[in-house]
Amino acid sequence: MAAAVELAAYKDVLIILASTAVTVPLLKRLGISPALAFLGIGALVGPGALGGMAGTWPWLSWITVTDSRQIGTFAELGVVFLLFLIGLELSYERLTRMKRLVLGLGSLQVVLTATVIACVAWWVGRPVAAALLVGGALALSSTAVVVEHLAEQKRLTTTSGRTTFAVLLMQDLAVIPLLFLIGALSQRQEGSVALGLVMAIGQGILAVLVVVAVGRRVLRPFLRQVSALHEPQVFMAAAILIVVGTGVVTAAFGVSMALGAFVAGLLLAETEYRRAIEATLQPFKGILLGAFFFSVGLSIDVKALFAAPLAYALAVAALIALKIAILVPLVRAFGQSWPVAIRSALLLGPAGEFAFVTMGQATAAGVVSPETGAFITTMTAISMATVPLLDRFGAWITGRLAVKAAPDPELAVGPPTAAGKRVIVVGYGRVGQLVCEMLARHQVPYVAVDSDPREIAHLRRRGHAVFFGDANNGPFLEQCGIRDAASLVLTLHTGGALDEIAQVARSLNPGLTIIARARDADHAKQLYSLGVTDAVPETIEASLQLSEAVLFDLGVPAGKVIASVHERRDAFRRELQDAGVDEARVRNAVRSTHPENAAPARVLPTSRS
Repeated sequence: MAAAVELAAYKDVLIILASTAVTVPLLKRLGISPALAFLGIGALVGPGALGGMAGTWPWLSWITVTDSRQIGTFAELGVVFLLFLIGLELSYERLTRMKRLVLGLGSLQVVLTATVIACVAWWVGRPVAAALLVGGALALSSTAVVVEHLAEQKRLTTTSGRTTFAVLLMQDLAVIPLLFLIGALSQRQEGSVALGLVMAIGQGILAVLVVVAVGRRVLRPFLRQVSALHEPQVFMAAAILIVVGTGVVTAAFGVSMALGAFVAGLLLAETEYRRAIEATLQPFKGILLGAFFFSVGLSIDVKALFAAPLAYALAVAALIALKIAILVPLVRAFGQSWPVAIRSALLLGPAGEFAFVTMGQATAAGVVSPETGAFITTMTAISMATVPLLDRFGAWITGRLAVKAAPDPELAVGPPTAAGKRVIVVGYGRVGQLVCEMLARHQVPYVAVDSDPREIAHLRRRGHAVFFGDANNGPFLEQCGIRDAASLVLTLHTGGALDEIAQVARSLNPGLTIIARARDADHAKQLYSLGVTDAVPETIEASLQLSEAVLFDLGVPAGKVIASVHERRDAFRRELQDAGVDEARVRNAVRSTHPENAAPARVLPTSRS
């Protein structure tokens, strides 16, 4: 006879899974971040809301959480996985490139904000130890919410995105000494705080050194052996082992597990396994981080929020205003524009998820009173919910503040009207400039155009004969002389814009010779279907150029090499121009191992130059 199943033991896990699979996707359609969705669901079903009514209506106990301790382990692992993936995304090289913003701007933001908030907390009557921890906790922002918000809007690579991310990274690193500080402040003996903090930091440094020393020697060979098995489930287990294992190592030294996971991520960021690990762990991170925010939501006292809404609103507004007042001048001092400073400050104004961790540990250690911890936790949750609204406000206010400068006179100069045929070069980056240089050397008339106003104004002042305009606009192409042009050269790296210009140009001049830059063989096929005369795939041309260099270095006669260049390029062209060519034929052609098929790359195909 089967043993009776303890249904209550699975209840909390089922609630989290149901939130992940059903509720969160529905809320995301409304533009609500998954992190905020988990936070709200946790608050709703927690002891501070519906969970507290289970005594009156017993049936509520099946859809609410009355004891959050079972979720605590999953919640901690969520933070560990988050920091591991942040480290995996950074790499030492990228961290070095950003060191000015990370170590300079980030450090100043954390120190100044924590100091001011700590002074305010002490002024309103909190003990010095509690004030220090409150200041440190509220100085940090939400990596999970802000990074996800920027990623969804594809703004992580923008100037404001990089600036925001650099500050967030320093804040994540600041969590480690903050946790050390909790341990030191929990020691009540006179004079032991400074000594305890020094010892804690020493333990942390030792733990990091152990992880780095062992990781450099072990991690890559270990993953090489695992990946050689070609078993996805084994690779998944190995990735989870690395994350949790390095966390346990640092925890053994009395340091946060998240620090060990972050260092492990940095070690693997430069390896060939980076993307595979990231794809493998992403689902685990989502669920575990959801459990973390869910558990935080459970600790929010909804009744207290409704009892004193004005106090919470004023506290949140004061916190965001204070952080913005500190951040805007700091970002400006580091050479960023007003729009970047305003948008970054508004994103970083709310508090973050590490305030939950800090307040939880500080309350457990007796440094912060339960009432203060609960107030800070609820206040943090409310402020995090304002991130999307603050970002929209940032977009609006920077748009309003943007001063529309007078048009640069260099941009008002139109392409010259010239008799006879000429070449029109669209795109004046490195490739376009080289094409124009070669045309000028052979005394071929040309007109170069580009749509980047700032760059074109700068280049024209330096004497470059390039003109500003949108080549996707038919009248502008006609102004450039498209109807009488000898040929059109498209050097843009943006596939969609390049395809559209080719179509417009072909409609204006059906007999025009169009030579276009292509990303790869598939893109070249698409261009040929749009009527392009010659497409130059970058991947194929790079392989031909490498082959040419090898043959020349091996002493193969130049005549034979050049002849094979022409022959192989023509073969590729015929393959790609065939409207019915399939991908297998193109792939086989590109990967051909016959030595006579190697040829050099050219900016323009030799048959059309």
